Formats: sequence, structure tokens, C-alpha cells
Amino acid sequence: MEFMGDRATLLETGRFVQRHVKSAADDIIEAVVAGGEAVDTTAENETETEARHRRAAESGDAASMSVLGALLLRRGDLDGAEPYLRGATAEGDRAAANNLGVLLHQRGYAEEAAGWWRVAAVAGSAPAAHALGRHHRERGDEPAAEYWLRQSAEQGHALGAYALADLLEHRSDVGAERWLRAAAERGHREAAYRLALALERRAQEVTRGPSASGLSARDALAHDTAQADTAKGEPAKGDAGAVGAPSGELAEAEQWFRQAAARGHRRAALHLGAILEKRGELKEAGRWYLSSAKEGEAKAACALGFLLRDAGDEESAAVWWLRAAQDGDGNAANALGALHAARGEQQTAERWYRAAMDAGDVNGAYNLGLLCAAQDRVQHAEQWYRRAAYAGHREAANALAVLLLQAGDTDGAEPWFSKAAEAGSVDAAFNLGILYAGRADDRTALSWYERAAAAGHTEAALQVGIASLRDGDEQTAERHLRCAAGGGSAEAAFRLASVLDARRPDPGPPALGAPRDEEKTECEEWYERAAQQGHRRAQVRVGMLAAARGDVTEAARWYREAAEAGSRNGAFNLGLLLAREGSEREAALWWTRAARAGHGRAALRLALLAARRGELSEGRRWCATAVELGPAEVAERAARLSEALHQELTA
Repeated sequence: MEFMGDRATLLETGRFVQRHVKSAADDIIEAVVAGGEAVDTTAENETETEARHRRAAESGDAASMSVLGALLLRRGDLDGAEPYLRGATAEGDRAAANNLGVLLHQRGYAEEAAGWWRVAAVAGSAPAAHALGRHHRERGDEPAAEYWLRQSAEQGHALGAYALADLLEHRSDVGAERWLRAAAERGHREAAYRLALALERRAQEVTRGPSASGLSARDALAHDTAQADTAKGEPAKGDAGAVGAPSGELAEAEQWFRQAAARGHRRAALHLGAILEKRGELKEAGRWYLSSAKEGEAKAACALGFLLRDAGDEESAAVWWLRAAQDGDGNAANALGALHAARGEQQTAERWYRAAMDAGDVNGAYNLGLLCAAQDRVQHAEQWYRRAAYAGHREAANALAVLLLQAGDTDGAEPWFSKAAEAGSVDAAFNLGILYAGRADDRTALSWYERAAAAGHTEAALQVGIASLRDGDEQTAERHLRCAAGGGSAEAAFRLASVLDARRPDPGPPALGAPRDEEKTECEEWYERAAQQGHRRAQVRVGMLAAARGDVTEAARWYREAAEAGSRNGAFNLGLLLAREGSEREAALWWTRAARAGHGRAALRLALLAARRGELSEGRRWCATAVELGPAEVAERAARLSEALHQELTA
């Protein structure tokens, strides 16, 4: 079991000796003091220092034997170091006893090493106490491990403090954080990183509840294009500005991430980059992502790619995604797939989606399904959707259900919609509402619409609003219509405007000489928003309100837009406006269009126009159309006019 995340780890088995000799020598070998001064074994005059101590050691100087043994051990010359370390140890040199233990451990003699570490630890060596504590933990003797690690930690040894914190954290002991902090304050980068994670996690639990967790940058990223209903998986950072949010702990966590990152901890650099990106400090975030990516962190390379893509540098983004994908990052492979799919390079896109899937990213299968569906390869799309859905991908389950529904397999679609909805797919919840509405089960349909609406689904909110209006619950209807209209639904904006319009008191005739109110009401603003989105009924209503304000130009613009889009009411009203302005010929053209679309009043207007022109037969023909189209009042007037024209014709 590995207890350290840094290079600074005690070697655990003999087969790792050669690979880790230098890190062990750098971090475990106890500093040696000779002649009252600490010996700098990394100085430029190391050769001269070695020669001097070799001469003294050969003369029997115990301190020089200890120094020389440590120097050779650091260099990896175990055969050369051992006799000097044994000689110094025999003379009672504490540092030599610890370093002899290190040498023997590297040779694979763990028990003999532990014996010398015990000698040094009893003599007060903090590094030896740390090594001995590690030795006992590896063998499952946690009480002994804790005793010696605590001895090391209490002497200010960073590795001992970190190892003790790791042991206590393994037992869920609240004292772990104290020792993590002690190690971090002494420069231990892994301790700083883990302390930052602990502080951040606690802050999030206070802010969001126990379910919050500190994810690494973009860990949840599936496929960052319009093809997939997933978003960048940013780390959950907490909201320092929220009520009750422990902003102090979040700020402290960031500082520890920063310290660990500055010491070369690539995961800390990744996490710090994600924090800064979320805060909008993109330039600095990019620097930390780059630092982490250069150290081999695939997730940082992937995140850096997205940062570059968002800045418009797609080519550089692709370079980093390629690097991350080649290191096994499924998110990056998906991003490359999306990039090539957008360029129309379907085969390359498919290859990267398969790579994402092979890397264990289920979004790869989902995206393959989307790719096949876009190419009308329905059978293959179903295959990939099904694979992703069985792996728990909720949007794949929804897409599979849609595919089955389109094929007429309602019974097969329903369980997949249900599975996706229960897993949190908002679209699936809405689709279940449509499914049950089609079966005339309005009550169940409404419950699913409400669930989707609560999660922010625009069309679901519209359906809930319509149902509430039907049930007479205007307050609930307005709330949901506002949500849907705010989400961009033109129909919701129109219906909301209609609700507000119905509440307006009748202004009555304007007082003589009173100024006309030019300010638009809220209902008119919602009508206008719907009209701008192409809602024909809203366009007609905006035209009517503009006409009521005396703005004939604005009214004509909206009537014309509605009429050209096929609105018969728009065509009729535009005709009225043109007739009042003296353009009767053009008015007749719009009334004709409206009448042919089934507008009875337009047919009656055409009949009256023909009668005034003396075109009696044409007038009777339009009267017949008006009688047929109605409504009753129009049909009655048209019938009387038709009779009068008949009498005129037969007179």
C-alpha cells in the first residue's frame, strides 16, 4: 500500500530500489553533522568534500564515516556506503544508524533495517521514527505505526506528520487534519493538496449539503457540443458569497492548492486551474493547466484544450486534446470526435468516439449513437444507444426510447424513458409526459411535466401552465408561463401576455384633451417578445395594441408580418388599416387572402366592396362564402346583403 503521493516515499519492496534510490536518498537519509556544521552534500565542491571526509574516515573519524556513508548512499553506491555506515553506527552515530536502515531496506532486508531504525529512533532520530512507523504499518501493526509516526511528527518531521495524518485519516480520526496541516506548513506538497481538498469538501458540505464533492476539472465532461445533453464537468467549488458559506475555508483551500501547485503537484495545479477558470480568471487558469499538463496530467491537457477552444484557437485545442486522448483521457477523445464530426470527418470522429469508449467513457458510445443517427444508420444508432444506456447513461436511455417510439414501439420506449427520467434526465421526464398525454392519462402526464418543469424544462413549464389555466389556477399558471417564457418559449410568452391582458381594466374612452399613454404595458412587452420569435397571434395582438396607441406604421408592420406568415387575422386587420388609409385596392388583396384561408369577416368585407362597385354577382359570391364561414353574426349580415343584391339584380 502506498501512503505517500509525492516522490518522497519510503521504498516498500526491493524490486523498486533502482527506480527510487535517488528520491529515497533525498528524503529519508538523515542529515549528517560533522565538525559542528551541517554538511552540504549537494554543494559544488562535493568532490573535495568527499575526498576530505574519506581521508578522515580512513583515520577512524566516526563523524566523517557517517558523512561519507550518507554521501555514497545518496549517490546510490550501496556497496561503498555500507562499511562506512556500519563503522559510524558502531561508534554510536544516530544518523548513521538511520541511514544504515535505509540502505538495508533498499537491499530488501526489511527486518534488519527496522532494527537499526529502532536504535536511531530511540536515540531521537525523527527520520528513523518515520521509517519505523512506515515499516509497522506495512505489516499491519497500526498501534506501533501510530506510536513511531507520532514520535516523528511531534519532532517536526514533515514526512512523519504526513504519514501519521494518512494513518489517522484511514481510521476517520478527526486529528488527521492537524497533522496534514503540520506537514503542509513544512513544505509537504501532497499534504498541502490533501488539506486543500479537506477544507474545500467541508465548505461545500456546509453550503450544499453532504452530497457535494470536489471533482477534478472537467471530470464529468462528456461531449461539449450541441449533440450531447451534457455540460463541462467543472469542480464543485462552493459559493463564497452564499449565505452561510464558509468563504474563509474556501479561500484557505485555494491557498493550499496554490502552494502545492507551486511545488510541482500536478493535481493541485489542475484543481487550482479549475477554480480560477470558474472565477473567470482564464489567463491564470491556463497557466496552471499548462503547468499540470506538461507534468503529464491528462485531465489538465483536456481542460487546457477547452480553454483554448473557447478562446477561438481550435487548432491548439486539438493538439492538447490529442495529447490527453493518447494518455487515455476519454473526455479529450470525445472532444476530438466532436471536432471532427463538426468538420464532416465522420470516420475520424467515429474513431475518436471509439477511443473514448475504450478508455472507459460511456459517452463515447452515446456519441457514436448520435453520429449514426445523424447519418440515418438507425440500427447502428440503436446499438450504441443501448450499450450506453445499459451502462447507465441517462441521455442515451432517453435517445433509445425516442428511437423506439419513432419506430412505433411504445411499450419498448416507456421503460427506457422511465429509467432515464429516474436517473435525472429532464428531457426523458418531459417525453414521459407526452407519452401519457397521448394515452389520455392527463394526470400522470401532468406529474411528469411538473417534474421536468421543476428542473427547468421550458416546454414542460408551458404544458404545466396550460393545464393550470385549464383548471382555473391562474396564479400557478402565471408562475410556470413566466418560467417558460423566460426560457424562450414564444407560446408561453403569448399565453402569459394573454393572462396579463385579461387583468387590465377597461380604460374607457379617453378624456377630451387627455394625452395618449405611449408607455408599453408588461403584457404588450410579452406579446412583442413572442411576436419577435414569429408567433403569428402575438404579432396580430401587437399590431392591435399599436393601432390602439395610434401608431399606424407599427401596427401595419406587425399585421403584414403576421399576414405574410399565413395569419388570416393579420391579413384581415392589415386590410382594414389599408382601407382606412385609402388603399382600398391593396386592402382587397389582403381580404381575399384572408377569406380564402377561412376568414368570414374578410369575405363579408369583399362582398360589401363589390356591392359598392356595382359588381352584384361578385358580391353575392362573397356573401355565400361569408355565410358558409360565419360566425353567426357575419352569416346573418351576409345573408341579408345577398338578398338585397339578388333583388337589385332581378329588379
